[in-house]
Amino acid sequence: MLPNGQLVAVKVLKEVQGSGEDFMNEVGSISRTSHVNIVNLLGFCYERNRRALVYEFMPNKSLEKLMYKSGSPNSEGHLEWKTLYQIAVGVAQGLEYLHGGCNTRIIHFDIKPQNILLDEDFCPKISDFGLAKLCGKKQSILSTVGTRGTIGYIAPEVFCRNFGGMSYKSDIYSYGMMVREMAGAKKIVEVGSTKSSENHFTDQVYELIAVRETMKFDELMSSEDKETAKKMFLVGFWCIQTIPSDRPSMTKVLEMLKGSLESIEVPPKPFLFSPRMPTQDFSPSLSTYVDSKVSLS
Repeated sequence: MLPNGQLVAVKVLKEVQGSGEDFMNEVGSISRTSHVNIVNLLGFCYERNRRALVYEFMPNKSLEKLMYKSGSPNSEGHLEWKTLYQIAVGVAQGLEYLHGGCNTRIIHFDIKPQNILLDEDFCPKISDFGLAKLCGKKQSILSTVGTRGTIGYIAPEVFCRNFGGMSYKSDIYSYGMMVREMAGAKKIVEVGSTKSSENHFTDQVYELIAVRETMKFDELMSSEDKETAKKMFLVGFWCIQTIPSDRPSMTKVLEMLKGSLESIEVPPKPFLFSPRMPTQDFSPSLSTYVDSKVSLS
């Protein structure tokens, strides 16, 4: 608690390695932002090995905390479909701002449920800018070394340059993976083993949602909630198209989310995905670099 009575969250980097690039990235990136869907940085400490970030306190913690507990759906923290939809829209608004609303375009590179914080009204705030990259608005492709992000949310071009260059479309892929997860993709089909490839898992979900339209809804869901769920799935599949240029901008994503279900065209089936992370294993809150030789299966 600050002297004025305001509650804050202090993120302390206990193991500081190298020159502290992630720390300076986070400070440098977030200090350029001002948006209702971006977490507010109040201050920081940078003194020898002591590095800490002071953020506004988010009483409802992260989206991941409310979605899963110990790798299984958390019924105690179940969010209503209306709230899930509002969170999806809020994150999209935050990304639209990062990609086009700032003086300098900011690419987050680590969009995932753990990095979406929720305030007392469940308004989502994008956090953890340790892997973020700044670039000019007219710069379409980034030249960067190494692969960055979290397994399960990384766009194909991030770990294999044959699919195109890294750009703001890489964030859109991560957003699409997260929105599918929010809509319950992992509960629709029995994956069987955590060793199942993401391709096989997503093929099943796509078949049920877009082709046969046989998604099994909860009997207690209203028709409005069912429409919201399908809309989130279709938007998610548009966002995870394998070729970056086939993915919509966040402005288009918002247009689809806020429009009618009938106005959303059925997306093509993606043909390559980031390796899938087992549901029981979540990465730490601090982003880490991922081995660029990660397996595709």
